[in-house]
Amino acid sequence: MKVCKFGGTSLASAQQLKKVAAIVQADTSRKIIVVSAPGKRFDQDIKVTDLLIELSTAALTGQDIQKPLRQVMERYEQIARELNLGNEVVTLIENDFLQRLLADPSHPVLFADQLKAGGEDNSAKLLAAFLDSLGMSADYINPLEAGLVLNDFPDRVRVMPHSYERLSSLRKKETISIFPGFFGFTESGRLRTFERGGSDITGSILAAAVKADLYENFTDVDCVFAANPKIVENPIEIQQMTYREMRELAYAGFSVFHDEALMPAFKESIPVCIKNTNNPEAAGTMIVAERQHSKRPVTGISADSGFSTLYVSKYLMNREIGFGRKLLQILEDEEISYEHIPSGIDNLSVILRNHQLSPGKEARILHRVKHELEADDVHIRGDFSMVVLVGEGMHNTVGLAARATDAIARTGANIEMINQGSSEVSLVFGVLKHDEEKILKELYKEFFSPVYSY
Repeated sequence: MKVCKFGGTSLASAQQLKKVAAIVQADTSRKIIVVSAPGKRFDQDIKVTDLLIELSTAALTGQDIQKPLRQVMERYEQIARELNLGNEVVTLIENDFLQRLLADPSHPVLFADQLKAGGEDNSAKLLAAFLDSLGMSADYINPLEAGLVLNDFPDRVRVMPHSYERLSSLRKKETISIFPGFFGFTESGRLRTFERGGSDITGSILAAAVKADLYENFTDVDCVFAANPKIVENPIEIQQMTYREMRELAYAGFSVFHDEALMPAFKESIPVCIKNTNNPEAAGTMIVAERQHSKRPVTGISADSGFSTLYVSKYLMNREIGFGRKLLQILEDEEISYEHIPSGIDNLSVILRNHQLSPGKEARILHRVKHELEADDVHIRGDFSMVVLVGEGMHNTVGLAARATDAIARTGANIEMINQGSSEVSLVFGVLKHDEEKILKELYKEFFSPVYSY
Protein backbone atom coordinates (compact mmCIF):
# COMPACT_ATOMS: atom_id res chain seq x y z
CA MET A 1 0.00 0.00 0.00
CA LYS A 2 1.29 3.43 -0.96
CA VAL A 3 0.46 6.89 0.33
CA CYS A 4 1.06 9.60 -2.29
CA LYS A 5 1.32 13.32 -1.73
CA PHE A 6 1.03 15.74 -4.65
CA GLY A 7 2.36 19.27 -4.28
CA GLY A 8 0.86 22.53 -5.53
CA THR A 9 2.46 22.45 -8.98
CA SER A 10 0.96 18.98 -9.51
CA LEU A 11 -2.54 20.41 -8.94
CA ALA A 12 -2.17 23.83 -10.53
CA SER A 13 -4.17 23.15 -13.69
CA ALA A 14 -6.46 20.66 -15.41
CA GLN A 15 -3.50 19.34 -17.38
CA GLN A 16 -1.64 18.62 -14.15
CA LEU A 17 -4.65 16.90 -12.57
CA LYS A 18 -4.81 14.60 -15.59
CA LYS A 19 -1.19 13.61 -14.89
CA VAL A 20 -2.07 12.94 -11.25
CA ALA A 21 -5.00 10.75 -12.32
CA ALA A 22 -2.79 8.77 -14.69
CA ILE A 23 -0.22 8.19 -11.92
CA VAL A 24 -2.90 6.96 -9.50
CA GLN A 25 -4.50 4.78 -12.17
CA ALA A 26 -1.16 3.22 -13.12
CA ASP A 27 -0.67 1.59 -9.69
CA THR A 28 -3.59 0.13 -7.73
CA SER A 29 -1.52 0.17 -4.53
CA ARG A 30 -1.76 3.98 -4.49
CA LYS A 31 -4.75 4.07 -2.18
CA ILE A 32 -4.34 7.30 -0.16
CA ILE A 33 -3.71 10.56 -1.99
CA VAL A 34 -2.78 13.74 -0.08
CA VAL A 35 -3.14 17.02 -1.94
CA SER A 36 -1.91 20.59 -1.63
CA ALA A 37 -3.75 23.69 -2.82
CA PRO A 38 -3.31 24.57 -6.51
CA GLY A 39 0.11 26.15 -7.01
CA LYS A 40 1.67 28.24 -9.75
CA ARG A 41 0.90 27.43 -13.38
CA PHE A 42 3.82 29.57 -14.59
CA ASP A 43 6.59 31.65 -13.00
CA GLN A 44 4.61 34.87 -12.56
CA ASP A 45 1.45 33.12 -11.42
CA ILE A 46 0.04 33.35 -7.87
CA LYS A 47 -0.55 30.31 -5.68
CA VAL A 48 -4.10 29.78 -4.44
CA THR A 49 -2.76 29.87 -0.87
CA ASP A 50 -1.43 33.39 -1.48
CA LEU A 51 -4.77 34.42 -2.96
CA LEU A 52 -6.48 33.10 0.16
CA ILE A 53 -4.11 35.09 2.36
CA GLU A 54 -5.16 38.23 0.43
CA LEU A 55 -8.80 37.23 0.86
CA SER A 56 -8.44 36.73 4.63
CA THR A 57 -6.64 40.08 4.97
CA ALA A 58 -9.44 41.83 3.11
CA ALA A 59 -12.08 40.15 5.27
CA LEU A 60 -10.30 40.97 8.52
CA THR A 61 -9.69 44.63 7.61
CA GLY A 62 -13.19 45.34 6.31
CA GLN A 63 -12.15 45.68 2.67
CA ASP A 64 -14.13 44.47 -0.32
CA ILE A 65 -13.82 40.67 -0.54
CA GLN A 66 -15.46 40.18 -3.93
CA LYS A 67 -12.34 40.64 -6.07
CA PRO A 68 -10.02 38.29 -4.11
CA LEU A 69 -12.86 35.74 -3.76
CA ARG A 70 -13.46 35.87 -7.52
CA GLN A 71 -9.71 35.31 -8.15
CA VAL A 72 -9.80 32.20 -5.97
CA MET A 73 -12.94 30.83 -7.57
CA GLU A 74 -11.67 31.46 -11.10
CA ARG A 75 -8.81 29.04 -10.46
CA TYR A 76 -11.14 26.21 -9.40
CA GLU A 77 -13.72 27.04 -12.07
CA GLN A 78 -11.13 26.89 -14.84
CA ILE A 79 -9.84 23.52 -13.68
CA ALA A 80 -13.35 22.08 -13.32
CA ARG A 81 -14.40 23.42 -16.73
CA GLU A 82 -11.37 21.99 -18.53
CA LEU A 83 -11.97 18.63 -16.82
CA ASN A 84 -15.64 18.68 -17.90
CA LEU A 85 -16.85 18.33 -14.31
CA GLY A 86 -19.87 20.63 -14.60
CA ASN A 87 -21.23 23.11 -12.09
CA GLU A 88 -21.99 20.86 -9.12
CA VAL A 89 -18.45 20.69 -7.78
CA VAL A 90 -17.89 24.42 -8.46
CA THR A 91 -20.98 25.30 -6.47
CA LEU A 92 -19.82 23.02 -3.65
CA ILE A 93 -16.44 24.79 -3.55
CA GLU A 94 -17.92 28.30 -3.71
CA ASN A 95 -20.37 27.56 -0.89
CA ASP A 96 -17.50 26.22 1.19
CA PHE A 97 -15.49 29.44 0.84
CA LEU A 98 -18.55 31.59 1.56
CA GLN A 99 -19.14 29.57 4.72
CA ARG A 100 -15.52 30.03 5.80
CA LEU A 101 -15.84 33.79 5.37
CA LEU A 102 -18.66 33.74 7.94
CA ALA A 103 -16.33 32.38 10.64
CA ASP A 104 -15.64 34.38 13.81
CA PRO A 105 -12.97 37.01 12.96
CA SER A 106 -12.24 37.86 16.61
CA HIS A 107 -9.15 35.64 16.49
CA PRO A 108 -7.41 36.74 13.26
CA VAL A 109 -4.86 33.89 13.16
CA LEU A 110 -7.46 31.15 13.45
CA PHE A 111 -9.76 32.94 10.98
CA ALA A 112 -6.92 33.12 8.43
CA ASP A 113 -5.94 29.49 9.05
CA GLN A 114 -9.40 28.08 8.38
CA LEU A 115 -9.68 30.17 5.21
CA LYS A 116 -6.23 29.12 3.94
CA ALA A 117 -7.07 25.48 4.63
CA GLY A 118 -9.87 25.81 2.09
CA GLY A 119 -7.21 25.68 -0.61
CA GLU A 120 -6.25 22.09 0.18
CA ASP A 121 -9.75 21.04 1.23
CA ASN A 122 -11.34 22.07 -2.05
CA SER A 123 -8.42 20.77 -4.06
CA ALA A 124 -9.20 17.34 -2.56
CA LYS A 125 -12.89 17.66 -3.47
CA LEU A 126 -11.97 18.61 -7.03
CA LEU A 127 -9.58 15.67 -7.49
CA ALA A 128 -12.05 13.20 -5.97
CA ALA A 129 -14.76 14.40 -8.38
CA PHE A 130 -12.37 14.07 -11.34
CA LEU A 131 -11.25 10.53 -10.44
CA ASP A 132 -14.88 9.53 -10.02
CA SER A 133 -15.67 10.93 -13.47
CA LEU A 134 -13.00 8.62 -14.90
CA GLY A 135 -14.58 5.60 -13.27
CA MET A 136 -12.03 5.41 -10.46
CA SER A 137 -13.90 5.04 -7.20
CA ALA A 138 -12.55 7.88 -5.03
CA ASP A 139 -13.76 9.51 -1.82
CA TYR A 140 -12.97 12.93 -0.40
CA ILE A 141 -11.89 12.43 3.23
CA ASN A 142 -12.66 15.08 5.84
CA PRO A 143 -9.71 15.27 8.30
CA LEU A 144 -12.12 15.96 11.17
CA GLU A 145 -14.16 12.84 10.50
CA ALA A 146 -11.06 10.76 9.76
CA GLY A 147 -9.49 11.68 13.10
CA LEU A 148 -6.46 13.88 12.36
CA VAL A 149 -6.32 15.45 15.81
CA LEU A 150 -4.00 18.34 16.64
CA ASN A 151 -3.16 20.06 19.92
CA ASP A 152 -4.92 23.20 21.08
CA PHE A 153 -3.97 26.80 20.34
CA PRO A 154 -1.69 28.65 21.14
CA ASP A 155 1.00 25.93 21.46
CA ARG A 156 2.97 25.16 18.33
CA VAL A 157 0.86 22.80 16.24
CA ARG A 158 1.59 19.08 16.46
CA VAL A 159 -0.31 15.87 15.85
CA MET A 160 -1.73 14.09 18.90
CA PRO A 161 -0.56 10.47 19.41
CA HIS A 162 -4.04 8.93 19.31
CA SER A 163 -4.53 10.31 15.77
CA TYR A 164 -2.54 7.41 14.36
CA GLU A 165 -4.95 4.77 15.65
CA ARG A 166 -7.96 6.71 14.37
CA LEU A 167 -6.43 7.26 10.94
CA SER A 168 -5.35 3.62 10.62
CA SER A 169 -8.90 2.68 9.54
CA LEU A 170 -8.18 4.30 6.16
CA ARG A 171 -6.18 1.20 5.30
CA LYS A 172 -9.39 -0.84 5.18
CA LYS A 173 -11.11 1.35 2.61
CA GLU A 174 -11.67 -0.21 -0.79
CA THR A 175 -11.93 3.13 -2.56
CA ILE A 176 -9.17 5.65 -3.18
CA SER A 177 -9.02 8.17 -0.33
CA ILE A 178 -8.37 11.81 -1.29
CA PHE A 179 -7.12 13.61 1.82
CA PRO A 180 -6.44 17.37 2.04
CA GLY A 181 -3.03 18.24 3.43
CA PHE A 182 -1.89 21.08 5.66
CA PHE A 183 -4.54 21.01 8.40
CA GLY A 184 -6.31 19.04 11.09
CA PHE A 185 -8.64 19.69 14.02
CA THR A 186 -8.39 19.91 17.79
CA GLU A 187 -10.55 17.69 20.00
CA SER A 188 -13.01 20.59 20.28
CA GLY A 189 -13.31 20.77 16.49
CA ARG A 190 -11.20 23.89 15.93
CA LEU A 191 -9.22 23.88 12.69
CA ARG A 192 -5.45 24.34 12.91
CA THR A 193 -2.82 24.33 10.17
CA PHE A 194 0.71 23.02 10.06
CA GLU A 195 3.44 25.39 8.96
CA ARG A 196 3.50 26.25 5.30
CA GLY A 197 4.55 23.18 3.34
CA GLY A 198 2.65 21.12 5.88
CA SER A 199 1.00 18.86 3.30
CA ASP A 200 4.24 16.88 3.45
CA ILE A 201 3.58 16.41 7.16
CA THR A 202 0.02 15.22 6.54
CA GLY A 203 1.27 12.66 4.04
CA SER A 204 3.89 11.37 6.43
CA ILE A 205 1.36 11.10 9.27
CA LEU A 206 -1.02 9.08 7.10
CA ALA A 207 1.80 6.83 5.85
CA ALA A 208 2.74 6.09 9.45
CA ALA A 209 -0.88 5.59 10.55
CA VAL A 210 -1.71 3.00 7.88
CA LYS A 211 1.77 1.39 8.01
CA ALA A 212 2.25 2.10 4.30
CA ASP A 213 4.86 0.17 2.35
CA LEU A 214 5.99 3.42 0.71
CA TYR A 215 5.30 7.13 0.97
CA GLU A 216 5.64 8.76 -2.46
CA ASN A 217 6.07 12.52 -2.43
CA PHE A 218 5.37 13.90 -5.92
CA THR A 219 6.80 17.30 -6.79
CA ASP A 220 8.18 19.01 -9.91
CA VAL A 221 11.74 17.60 -9.94
CA ASP A 222 12.98 14.12 -10.86
CA CYS A 223 14.90 13.68 -7.64
CA VAL A 224 16.85 15.41 -4.91
CA PHE A 225 20.07 16.97 -6.19
CA ALA A 226 23.37 17.29 -4.33
CA ALA A 227 23.07 21.10 -4.55
CA ASN A 228 20.59 23.71 -5.68
CA PRO A 229 20.44 23.46 -9.51
CA LYS A 230 19.56 27.16 -9.67
CA ILE A 231 23.03 27.91 -8.30
CA VAL A 232 25.19 24.94 -9.28
CA GLU A 233 25.09 23.86 -12.92
CA ASN A 234 24.00 20.23 -13.43
CA PRO A 235 24.48 18.95 -9.86
CA ILE A 236 24.55 15.19 -9.43
CA GLU A 237 21.36 13.30 -8.56
CA ILE A 238 21.04 11.66 -5.17
CA GLN A 239 19.61 8.17 -5.67
CA GLN A 240 19.40 7.21 -2.01
CA MET A 241 19.81 9.00 1.29
CA THR A 242 18.93 8.54 4.95
CA TYR A 243 16.23 10.28 6.95
CA ARG A 244 18.91 12.18 8.86
CA GLU A 245 20.57 13.42 5.68
CA MET A 246 17.27 14.62 4.22
CA ARG A 247 16.30 16.29 7.48
CA GLU A 248 19.57 18.22 7.62
CA LEU A 249 19.34 19.30 3.98
CA ALA A 250 15.67 20.28 4.26
CA TYR A 251 16.45 22.34 7.35
CA ALA A 252 19.10 24.25 5.45
CA GLY A 253 17.05 25.30 2.48
CA PHE A 254 16.20 22.22 0.40
CA SER A 255 12.64 23.12 -0.63
CA VAL A 256 11.86 19.67 -2.06
CA PHE A 257 10.65 18.30 1.27
CA HIS A 258 9.35 19.94 4.45
CA ASP A 259 11.96 19.42 7.17
CA GLU A 260 9.45 18.26 9.82
CA ALA A 261 7.67 15.82 7.55
CA LEU A 262 10.11 12.93 7.95
CA MET A 263 9.51 12.26 11.66
CA PRO A 264 6.28 10.20 11.43
CA ALA A 265 7.68 8.10 8.57
CA PHE A 266 11.03 7.77 10.33
CA LYS A 267 9.41 6.44 13.52
CA GLU A 268 7.67 3.68 11.56
CA SER A 269 10.66 3.05 9.23
CA ILE A 270 8.55 3.77 6.15
CA PRO A 271 10.67 4.52 3.09
CA VAL A 272 9.98 7.79 1.29
CA CYS A 273 10.43 8.35 -2.44
CA ILE A 274 10.68 11.82 -3.99
CA LYS A 275 9.22 11.64 -7.51
CA ASN A 276 8.23 13.96 -10.37
CA THR A 277 4.59 14.31 -11.41
CA ASN A 278 5.78 15.44 -14.85
CA ASN A 279 8.12 12.45 -15.24
CA PRO A 280 6.74 9.63 -13.08
CA GLU A 281 8.91 7.00 -14.76
CA ALA A 282 12.05 8.52 -13.25
CA ALA A 283 13.33 6.50 -10.29
CA GLY A 284 13.38 9.48 -7.94
CA THR A 285 15.28 9.66 -4.64
CA MET A 286 14.69 7.05 -1.94
CA ILE A 287 14.90 8.14 1.69
CA VAL A 288 15.54 5.24 4.06
CA ALA A 289 16.61 4.54 7.63
CA GLU A 290 20.00 3.13 6.62
CA ARG A 291 21.94 2.89 3.41
CA GLN A 292 25.25 1.61 2.18
CA HIS A 293 27.81 4.36 2.34
CA SER A 294 29.42 5.38 -0.90
CA LYS A 295 33.04 6.42 -1.17
CA ARG A 296 31.86 10.02 -1.38
CA PRO A 297 31.52 11.29 2.21
CA VAL A 298 29.32 14.30 1.39
CA THR A 299 25.81 13.53 0.17
CA GLY A 300 24.63 17.08 -0.40
CA ILE A 301 25.36 20.75 0.18
CA SER A 302 22.68 23.26 1.08
CA ALA A 303 22.48 26.92 2.03
CA ASP A 304 19.79 29.09 3.51
CA SER A 305 19.66 32.78 4.38
CA GLY A 306 17.39 34.51 6.85
CA PHE A 307 19.46 34.05 10.00
CA SER A 308 20.50 36.46 12.72
CA THR A 309 23.17 36.12 15.38
CA LEU A 310 22.74 37.25 18.97
CA TYR A 311 26.30 37.83 20.14
CA VAL A 312 26.94 37.94 23.91
CA SER A 313 30.29 38.57 25.59
CA LYS A 314 31.08 38.58 29.31
CA TYR A 315 34.40 38.13 31.05
CA LEU A 316 34.53 34.85 33.02
CA MET A 317 31.23 33.72 31.51
CA ASN A 318 32.37 30.11 31.77
CA ARG A 319 32.61 30.41 35.58
CA GLU A 320 29.05 31.71 35.97
CA ILE A 321 26.64 28.89 36.75
CA GLY A 322 23.30 29.21 34.95
CA PHE A 323 24.34 31.90 32.46
CA GLY A 324 23.23 29.90 29.41
CA ARG A 325 19.95 28.92 31.03
CA LYS A 326 19.14 32.54 31.90
CA LEU A 327 19.95 33.66 28.36
CA LEU A 328 17.71 31.00 26.82
CA GLN A 329 14.96 31.91 29.28
CA ILE A 330 14.98 35.45 27.90
CA LEU A 331 14.53 34.02 24.39
CA GLU A 332 11.78 31.68 25.61
CA ASP A 333 9.95 34.62 27.15
CA GLU A 334 9.89 36.17 23.68
CA GLU A 335 8.72 32.85 22.16
CA ILE A 336 11.91 32.46 20.14
CA SER A 337 13.64 29.15 19.41
CA TYR A 338 17.32 28.89 18.53
CA GLU A 339 19.19 27.03 15.80
CA HIS A 340 22.82 26.82 16.98
CA ILE A 341 24.83 28.02 19.99
CA PRO A 342 28.58 28.07 19.23
CA SER A 343 30.52 29.33 22.24
CA GLY A 344 33.89 30.29 23.66
CA ILE A 345 34.95 30.71 27.28
CA ASP A 346 33.88 34.36 27.50
CA ASN A 347 31.35 34.64 24.66
CA LEU A 348 28.65 32.81 22.83
CA SER A 349 26.49 33.30 19.76
CA VAL A 350 22.89 32.24 19.43
CA ILE A 351 21.75 31.69 15.84
CA LEU A 352 18.09 32.62 15.29
CA ARG A 353 15.67 32.71 12.36
CA ASN A 354 14.99 36.28 11.24
CA HIS A 355 11.24 35.75 10.98
CA GLN A 356 11.02 35.26 14.76
CA LEU A 357 12.43 38.72 15.45
CA SER A 358 10.86 42.16 15.38
CA PRO A 359 12.28 45.56 16.35
CA GLY A 360 10.42 45.39 19.65
CA LYS A 361 11.66 41.90 20.49
CA GLU A 362 15.23 42.79 19.57
CA ALA A 363 15.18 45.85 21.83
CA ARG A 364 13.78 43.88 24.77
CA ILE A 365 16.30 41.06 24.34
CA LEU A 366 19.28 43.41 24.15
CA HIS A 367 18.09 45.37 27.19
CA ARG A 368 17.52 42.29 29.33
CA VAL A 369 20.79 40.58 28.40
CA LYS A 370 22.72 43.79 29.05
CA HIS A 371 21.13 44.54 32.42
CA GLU A 372 19.94 41.22 33.84
CA LEU A 373 22.97 39.17 32.76
CA GLU A 374 25.38 42.14 33.03
CA ALA A 375 26.94 41.33 29.67
CA ASP A 376 29.98 43.32 28.57
CA ASP A 377 28.77 43.37 24.97
CA VAL A 378 25.55 42.25 23.32
CA HIS A 379 24.33 42.90 19.79
CA ILE A 380 22.29 41.30 17.00
CA ARG A 381 23.43 40.99 13.41
CA GLY A 382 20.91 39.91 10.79
CA ASP A 383 22.62 39.21 7.46
CA PHE A 384 23.77 35.62 7.91
CA SER A 385 23.42 32.46 5.85
CA MET A 386 24.01 28.88 6.95
CA VAL A 387 25.91 26.64 4.54
CA VAL A 388 25.63 22.96 5.43
CA LEU A 389 27.60 19.91 4.31
CA VAL A 390 25.61 16.72 4.91
CA GLY A 391 26.63 13.07 4.69
CA GLU A 392 26.48 9.90 6.75
CA GLY A 393 30.08 9.13 5.78
CA MET A 394 31.51 12.40 7.03
CA HIS A 395 32.39 11.20 10.53
CA ASN A 396 34.71 8.55 9.09
CA THR A 397 36.55 10.98 6.83
CA VAL A 398 39.80 12.53 8.05
CA GLY A 399 40.47 16.11 6.96
CA LEU A 400 37.01 16.87 5.63
CA ALA A 401 36.62 20.05 7.69
CA ALA A 402 40.03 21.24 6.52
CA ARG A 403 39.07 20.74 2.88
CA ALA A 404 35.81 22.63 3.42
CA THR A 405 37.49 25.59 5.10
CA ASP A 406 40.18 25.67 2.40
CA ALA A 407 37.45 25.78 -0.27
CA ILE A 408 35.70 28.65 1.50
CA ALA A 409 39.03 30.48 1.88
CA ARG A 410 39.53 30.28 -1.89
CA THR A 411 36.40 32.42 -2.34
CA GLY A 412 37.83 35.18 -0.16
CA ALA A 413 34.87 34.92 2.21
CA ASN A 414 35.17 34.84 5.98
CA ILE A 415 33.68 32.10 8.15
CA GLU A 416 31.68 33.68 10.96
CA MET A 417 30.73 30.45 12.72
CA ILE A 418 31.41 26.69 12.55
CA ASN A 419 29.19 24.09 14.19
CA GLN A 420 29.15 20.30 13.98
CA GLY A 421 26.50 18.18 15.66
CA SER A 422 27.43 15.22 17.84
CA SER A 423 26.19 12.80 15.16
CA GLU A 424 28.68 14.32 12.69
CA VAL A 425 26.17 13.97 9.87
CA SER A 426 26.41 17.69 9.13
CA LEU A 427 28.95 20.49 9.25
CA VAL A 428 27.51 24.01 9.41
CA PHE A 429 29.25 27.23 8.40
CA GLY A 430 27.80 30.62 9.25
CA VAL A 431 28.72 33.15 6.56
CA LEU A 432 27.55 36.55 5.39
CA LYS A 433 24.58 36.35 3.05
CA HIS A 434 26.34 38.04 0.13
CA ASP A 435 28.98 35.26 0.14
CA GLU A 436 26.48 32.38 0.11
CA GLU A 437 26.36 31.53 -3.60
CA LYS A 438 30.09 31.61 -4.30
CA ILE A 439 30.76 29.45 -1.23
CA LEU A 440 28.15 26.92 -2.31
CA LYS A 441 29.68 26.67 -5.78
CA GLU A 442 33.22 26.26 -4.44
CA LEU A 443 32.21 23.60 -1.92
CA TYR A 444 30.40 21.68 -4.64
CA LYS A 445 33.49 21.86 -6.82
CA GLU A 446 35.63 20.60 -3.93
CA PHE A 447 33.51 17.57 -3.05
CA PHE A 448 31.70 16.66 -6.27
CA SER A 449 33.91 17.64 -9.20
CA PRO A 450 35.09 14.85 -11.55
CA VAL A 451 38.66 15.27 -10.32
CA TYR A 452 37.55 14.40 -6.76
CA SER A 453 39.97 11.86 -5.32
CA TYR A 454 38.33 8.88 -3.61
